Amino acid sequence: MGRLDGKVAVITGATSGIGLRTAEVFVAEGAKIVIAGRRIPEGEALARQLGANCAFLQTDVTVEAQMQALIALAVERFGRIDCLFNNAGGPAQTGGIEGLEVERFDAAMATLVRSVMLGMKHAAPHMKKQGSGSIINNGSIAGRLAGFSSSIVYGAAKAAVIHLTKCVAMELGESNVRVNSISPGAIATGIFGKALGLSTDAAEKTPAMMREVYKTAQPIPRAGLTDDIAHAAVFLASDESSFINGHDLVIDGAMTGGRNWSQQQQGLSALRKAFDQGA
Repeated sequence: MGRLDGKVAVITGATSGIGLRTAEVFVAEGAKIVIAGRRIPEGEALARQLGANCAFLQTDVTVEAQMQALIALAVERFGRIDCLFNNAGGPAQTGGIEGLEVERFDAAMATLVRSVMLGMKHAAPHMKKQGSGSIINNGSIAGRLAGFSSSIVYGAAKAAVIHLTKCVAMELGESNVRVNSISPGAIATGIFGKALGLSTDAAEKTPAMMREVYKTAQPIPRAGLTDDIAHAAVFLASDESSFINGHDLVIDGAMTGGRNWSQQQQGLSALRKAFDQGA
């Protein structure tokens, strides 16, 4: 028996990275899914790979009519919607506050925040009618603490996602619909390359390098993997988490827990040496 047997899920941003791996794991756990993305070849290829339990719809998650159609497709094709994973996102403009461009700011907020609002808006009526459902929004540790993204806009947007999640959880929880977020740490995907201006194709080739870059960034001696987020999403989508609502699940290997032990000890050693020299 799969942990998601009988469940129907919608996953946005499913043509790469976290969304793609989550789609694979959801189907393996028994779910029927509708996946969304902007890239048609990649989306159709993943749908073929996953078989009859997966349908793809090209979707711009910032456009209300397209998000409404995405949710409707799940209900029409599979009869219900039990889970929505608002995963779609992307990088935002880097640099300080003085150099921010209004158009790029608005575009990032549309991709990162408006899309989440639209998904919840159009999934909520179906889930309330069913009397059950689980909405999962992709946050970030950058939305919890400053300095964990190359973009202050991205951090602000993810903070909005986390708080919007809690606000909606208080409303929909009364209808037995749960709303939670997942805040990843340093997960080895192509988003870092995209943030630094690489093309989509080039950025998708960088995860192996990112695994090396981030393997010492947190106490757990490896970078985060897409599997780490996908399996957390399975838990939140499943009945195993039926009393979890309004929660932001941080998955960062304790990156935001404080200074790594070894770094703290190195600082202590340097301080002792300084005291010895002073004496």
